[in-house]
Amino acid sequence: MKDKIINILAAFEKGNIGNSFPMDYCLPVYHCVSDENLPHIRHIIQYKNTKQFEADIDCLSKHFQFVSWSEFKDFVNGNFKPKKKIALLTFDDGFREFYDIVLPVLERKGIYACNFINPAFIDNQELMFRCKASLIIDAVEKTKTADPEIFQMLSLKNTSTEGLKQEVLKISYHKRELLDRITEKLEIECNAYLKEHTPYLTTEQLKVLTQKGYGISSHSWDHPKYGELSLKEQMESTDRTFHYLKENGFLYESFAFPFTDFGVKKDFFDELFKNKDLFCCFGSAGAKLDSVERLFHRIPMEMGESGENILKKETAYFRLKKIINKNKIVRR
Repeated sequence: MKDKIINILAAFEKGNIGNSFPMDYCLPVYHCVSDENLPHIRHIIQYKNTKQFEADIDCLSKHFQFVSWSEFKDFVNGNFKPKKKIALLTFDDGFREFYDIVLPVLERKGIYACNFINPAFIDNQELMFRCKASLIIDAVEKTKTADPEIFQMLSLKNTSTEGLKQEVLKISYHKRELLDRITEKLEIECNAYLKEHTPYLTTEQLKVLTQKGYGISSHSWDHPKYGELSLKEQMESTDRTFHYLKENGFLYESFAFPFTDFGVKKDFFDELFKNKDLFCCFGSAGAKLDSVERLFHRIPMEMGESGENILKKETAYFRLKKIINKNKIVRR
């Protein structure tokens, strides 16, 4: 019902998107851009192809003013007066396609982007647990059958392939060892996959991106869902990543939540901002305000539709939530 209402309201957004957008800043977030079938991503992210991505960027460029990290900071501090509402382009997870596919597009168009990375995966040392889930689903779809023992591992009585896929996607960070057991059972060699496909950026590529003026910043150590962690675990992952960034000369002034900031309590932010180097952090709740002053929410752009439609829906939803005073997340 909610989606139907938003679609109807979004259909009335026919004017200039930038003018109607409810906030002074637009923070689009992507993970990957590729024209290829990527088994480690395709079942968890609806990534866009090059043509779709360029269409999004052109739409954003028409209605917003893309800014660099320093310009974004100046804007927040009231020291930068843009000609239009601003847009800060961001990417998460440090996938190799940013270097191979996205970078040439951004250089051609003169657009800055910040890449929020997980150091555990850089240089293809490890595969993120959700990517393992995607590989499992890909293998199951290809074979169209699965070993009965896998259903037992998942405590599944229903032996349908669809049920198995859904259950694999539910496996959490704290239970990720189960994914390793399933990949072993399916004879999926994750280390071999990392070596052959090199899905993540390398340290050398990160250095090149930094030299070219692009941002490399924090997305936690190995991509847990922060709402499922204790405060101690949250800070360990965060602090370890900031140490890595500092050690390598990357951007250590910002932090972007992996997955989502949903369920993260005020005490984490109180602890986080004891780090005086930190300028701000980023959530991914779409066009929303937050009771944490330096938490800015980004708009997920990989939703199976054009960037223009996504922005119209975000605008419509913001207005709808504003009527009932629900367009601001309040941390307890």
